[in-house]
Amino acid sequence: MYPFGRGIARHLPLVLLMLPLLLYVIFAFGPSVATVFFSFTNATGLPGAEWHFIGFKNYDRLLNSSDQAERIRSVRNSLQFAFVVVVVQNVVGLFMAVIVNRKLKGDSFFRATYFLPVVLGVTVSGLVWRMMMNPLGGPLSEFLKFFHIKSAFLSSYGAAFEWIIFVQIWMYMGYSMTIFLAGLQSVPKDLYDAANIDGSSRWQSFRHVTLPMIAPATTVNMLLSIIGALQTFDIIYVLTNGGFNTRTLALDIYRDAIANNQTADYGLASAGAMLLFVFVFVITIVALAILRRREVDL
Repeated sequence: MYPFGRGIARHLPLVLLMLPLLLYVIFAFGPSVATVFFSFTNATGLPGAEWHFIGFKNYDRLLNSSDQAERIRSVRNSLQFAFVVVVVQNVVGLFMAVIVNRKLKGDSFFRATYFLPVVLGVTVSGLVWRMMMNPLGGPLSEFLKFFHIKSAFLSSYGAAFEWIIFVQIWMYMGYSMTIFLAGLQSVPKDLYDAANIDGSSRWQSFRHVTLPMIAPATTVNMLLSIIGALQTFDIIYVLTNGGFNTRTLALDIYRDAIANNQTADYGLASAGAMLLFVFVFVITIVALAILRRREVDL
């Protein structure tokens, strides 16, 4: 029994599978391999410029260059950024999903409103918040004056990084809410009825019924937010361009490869990209192991 017929038609599924595989090799796997290769060269990306194999010198520059302190601060900022964003974004997303899932009046409007920042795009969101946080008469600045609070917002060495974290969470909390909402709507109502018959309170039902049943959604949300937060550079570039102690490892890679005002350094940027890949890979694998074990324990 051949569902696609006999003869040459039997090979149709293989042909259809080859097209997406070819696109993946060209646009994803190929550039990844090229990044590994360029990390061992002094390629600059300039047309006609010669480049040579230089071994581990780019990695040595990352660890022992004159701006080593700034590079280390970038790594520390990346880890701090990822930790705060992952925790707060998922807590807020779960809270919003629980509220929306109660099917209150106008819940469709609130779902669309909460998800709107996701579709706005990074540049639009960044420009909106730059205007909102303008210390010279911006709406947020004027609002805080009612509480006698003054802040330079994105021009403050002590607060700019925290405001960027706030904008990042605002942009993607709707995404986390949507995944949690899908998990909540898959929980059978019978489980809540059985819990009520046993005298369970709302908190006990949430703790012992809801959380275990949405554990897979929690795992997906945590992993996506970890990967996304560690790779974030665009909103930082739009808001501060790395100024006021807001540099991260991902932003350094972008600036080394493209946005450096002097010359692009593909080799150094590729070495940084490999370092970021190691961070993302290790943290994701550890988080996945912990979350999978938690799913079993729950």
